[in-house]
Amino acid sequence: MATIEYVTDDMTIGEAISRYPIAARALMECGMGCINCPSAQMETIVEAAQVHGLAPDLIRKYVNFRIATVEEMQANANAESDASDADAE
Repeated sequence: MATIEYVTDDMTIGEAISRYPIAARALMECGMGCINCPSAQMETIVEAAQVHGLAPDLIRKYVNFRIATVEEMQANANAESDASDADAE
């Protein structure tokens, strides 16, 4: 599977969560529990990671991994649904 950069270092927390709702859970799993804080919405991934004493590159990679996993699961579910629909015809 090719590596896709869904979330980048310069993306704000708010933008990441808006585009990829699973990013909220992934960020909290990394120890960034204040994702709903008003200032966090305007902070970049790097800024927020640094505030929490975390490695920005590891945070970004983990969040991208979680997003990719969810997207892959959704694609597989859609493919199975399409196959079921084709069999029904």
